[in-house]
Amino acid sequence: MERRERCFRNLTFVLFVLFSLWISLQFLAPLALPENSVQDLSGLVAVYDNEYTINNMDFPWSFVYSAGDRLCHQKAERSFFINGNQMPFCSRCTAIWLGLAFGLGFMVFYRIKLNERFVLAILIGLVPIGADGIGQLLGFWESTNIIRVITGLLIGVLCGIAIGVIIDEIKTFNFFKNNKK
Repeated sequence: MERRERCFRNLTFVLFVLFSLWISLQFLAPLALPENSVQDLSGLVAVYDNEYTINNMDFPWSFVYSAGDRLCHQKAERSFFINGNQMPFCSRCTAIWLGLAFGLGFMVFYRIKLNERFVLAILIGLVPIGADGIGQLLGFWESTNIIRVITGLLIGVLCGIAIGVIIDEIKTFNFFKNNKK
C-alpha cells in the first residue's frame, strides 16, 4: 500500500474513532449526571438557551450538552431519557451521529466507488428523512421517535459512507501524486 493511500485510510479510521467517542459521550452524559437532573431542554436550534442548566455540569458533560443546545432543538418529547435525564440531542440527531460513526466504521474496512449508482443511493436515502421532516413541518403528521431514529440512522450511515468515499477519492487527484517529469 502506498504511503499516501495509508494516510487516507488512517484518516477514515481517525474520523471513525472521533465520531465513536462523540456518540459514546452522548450516551454517557445522562448517566454521569445525577438522576432526574436534566428534564426539559426544549429550545431553538443555533441558540444557547439552556445556559443555566449546562453551566452547572462538569466537563465533558457540559461540552456535550452545550453542543446539543447549539446544534439541536432538544425538544423533550422528541428526545430519549436515560437515568431520568434527557439526552443532549433529540432522537433523530442522536441517530444521525450514531449513523455517522457506523458509516465511517464500514468505510474503514470496505471501499465503495464514487459512481452514478452511489450518488443515486445517496439521493434515494434522503427521501425518508425529507418526507418525514416536511410532513411534520406542514402538519400532516407527528413523527414518532422510532421513525426519527430510523430516518436519522439511514442518513447518518449514508453520510458516514459518503465521507469515507470522499476521502478515498481525494487520493486519486493528480495534485496528491508525485509529479515525475
